[in-house]
Parts: sequence; structure tokens; C-alpha cells
Amino acid sequence: MQMVEKIIHGNHAGGIAITAFVIAVGISIGYYQFTYVPEAIRNPILPASVLEPPESINVKIIEGSSQADQTRNFQPKEVQGIIGLSNRIVWTSKDPVPHTVTSDDGYVDQINGPFDSLQQQEQVAGGFLREGTTFEFTFTKVREYLYHCEPHPWMKGKIKIVENFA
Repeated sequence: MQMVEKIIHGNHAGGIAITAFVIAVGISIGYYQFTYVPEAIRNPILPASVLEPPESINVKIIEGSSQADQTRNFQPKEVQGIIGLSNRIVWTSKDPVPHTVTSDDGYVDQINGPFDSLQQQEQVAGGFLREGTTFEFTFTKVREYLYHCEPHPWMKGKIKIVENFA
């Protein structure tokens, strides 16, 4: 106990060292919390297999999908992909009427941006899929994604991306 009192009360160098250490720890924690963590969240490091999966799942927009009484539009309506294996979905329009692939909840992927062909105009001219054109999207999170066609809201589909247990 006398040694601690000597360091704290009798030795100014010890007090300065302890103060400097506490300040350094505080700065380190602040940097980690306010700079490093947000940057790591913004730019996550994902395996190459998630970013460029070896397989794709194909969905067709069939002819006549623009008609409200047409129940078969996205074929298949529900698909399941495996993260790191088949988490890329490719839509191909077989209908002469333009369509979109638009997230129901405005999902924005941390790597690939908005899940919405209207906002991915560098991939789809004007954002609308015309007959013979495709739109592809690679999902990087395990979850369920509901989507629709913007001008034809009765056209609905669902994608479920699940864990890869291989």
C-alpha cells in the first residue's frame, strides 16, 4: 500500500504515466468505436464465393405477365438460393411489355446497392426489362426478399437466401 501511495503521491512521473495510459486507452476506444467499426460495416469483407457465386438461379418473366388476370408471371415465383453457391438471381423477360424487378421493402445491399432494376440503370437501360433483356442481382445476406413489378403490382415474387452448410 505504501508503494502505491508513493507512486501516486510521491512520484509525479508515475501519476503522469498513469494519466497518459488512461488517455491513450480512451483515444483507442474512441477510434475503434467511431471510426473503425463504421468503416468496417460500410465496406465489409466477404468471401469471393459470396460476391461471385459459381451458380445462378434463373427467373423468367413470361409472356402476358402484364395482364392483371395472369397468375403466372415470375417463373418460378419463389426461389431459394444458397449464400456462396447460388445467391445470384437472373431475371429474363420473355414479354414484349416492359417490367421491373423492385424490392417490396426498398432493400439496399451493402455491396450491390438497391435491389431495384429501376435504380440499376447501368445494367438495365432505363431500368425496365424489355423482351430478351436480363437483370441480375447478387444477394450478400441470408434473408427473405419480396419483390414486385413496379408498373404491374400484381406481379410478385419471393427469394430466400439460406446458409451454405457444405
